Amino acid sequence: MSRTAVVIYNLGGPDSPDAVRPFLRNLFSDPMILRVPRPIRWMLALFISWRRAPVAKEIYSELGGRSPILPETEKQAAALQLILGNDFKIFIAMRYWHPFADAVARDVADWKPDKVVLLPLYPQFSTTTTESFTRVWHPAAVAAGLSAPTTEICCWPEADGFTKTVARLTDAAIDQLSDKTPFRVLFSAHGLPQKIIDAGDPYAHQVERTAVAIRGHMRHALTDHLVCYQSRVGPLEWIKPYTEDEIKRAGEEKRSLIVVPVAFVSEHSETLVELDIEYAELAAASGVPEYSRVPTASADKSFIESLANLVRSSPKEGTMAGGAFCAATYADCPCRAGATHSD
Repeated sequence: MSRTAVVIYNLGGPDSPDAVRPFLRNLFSDPMILRVPRPIRWMLALFISWRRAPVAKEIYSELGGRSPILPETEKQAAALQLILGNDFKIFIAMRYWHPFADAVARDVADWKPDKVVLLPLYPQFSTTTTESFTRVWHPAAVAAGLSAPTTEICCWPEADGFTKTVARLTDAAIDQLSDKTPFRVLFSAHGLPQKIIDAGDPYAHQVERTAVAIRGHMRHALTDHLVCYQSRVGPLEWIKPYTEDEIKRAGEEKRSLIVVPVAFVSEHSETLVELDIEYAELAAASGVPEYSRVPTASADKSFIESLANLVRSSPKEGTMAGGAFCAATYADCPCRAGATHSD
C-alpha cells in the first residue's frame, strides 16, 4: 500500500516565557513578514523582539506562560490520523518555533513515504503564512534527503466542513444572546499591511469568500454582518476596517456583537487574549450591550473530515487549492486563474 505523509503546519508559539523573545526574533526575521534587505531586517528583528518581548510575556502569562497552539494542533493531528487511517501518517510542523521544518523533514524522510502532502492550517492563502512555510520546507526536505513527490495544498477558504462548523457555532452564539437590542456579527481575521495586499496577496479576497460561505450555511444568514481585521501593529496602514474600530462603532450604535474568528482554526493568543480579554474590555468600555466570541473549529469532526477530504483528493504532486478562488489579478496566488505550477 502507498504511504502518505501529511505535514500539517501553523505559525507556532513560545512554549515557555524564555522562548518568547527568540520566537519573536524568528517571526520578524522572516523576509515574508519584514520585507526589507537582510541586514536591516536582522537588526529590526533584534530590536522589535527586544521591545515587544515584555508585552508578549504578559499576554502569554494569561495563558499559563505558553502558547496553546501546539497542544491544539496535536488534537487536530490525532483526529485527522483517526479519520485517514494507517496508510497516512500526520506530522506537525511550525514556522517560528518547535517543531521546526528541518526536524520534521528528517522525521518524514525516516518514515520513507511514497508521497508527501503539505496541509496548511491557514484556511486562506497568504505569502506571509502558507508561502512563508513552503519556502523553508523545500530546502529542509532536500537537506533531509526527502525525495517523495510532494503536493502543496494552497488554501481551503470555502471548505464545506470548515464553513459549516463555523456557521453552526455562530448560530449557537446568536441563539444565546440574552439582550433584545440589535446585534452585528463581526467576521474578524488577522490583519496584514495594506501594501502586501496591493502587491497581489489574495488573503483579504479569500477571507471575504470564507465569510460568504459561512453565511450561506447559517440559519441567521440575513443578520447584520461585517468582515474586519485585528492584530494590527506598527505605523503602516493595514487592511481595513479594523476590528477595534468596529467594536467602538457598535458601542455608539448600541449594538451587541458576535465576533467570529474566520482565519484561525485553533485557540491561541489572538483569540484567548486579544478577542476574549482585550476586545471584550474595549466592548464594555465602548458601551456594547453584549459581547460574545465564537470558538474556533478546533478538532470538530466536520472540520477534520473536510481536511481529510482535501488530503484524499490531492494529486500526486504540484500545487492545489480546494477550488478556484483567485482571479489572475492576484499575482501572489499560486492557484490563480492562468497560473501554472512553475509560477
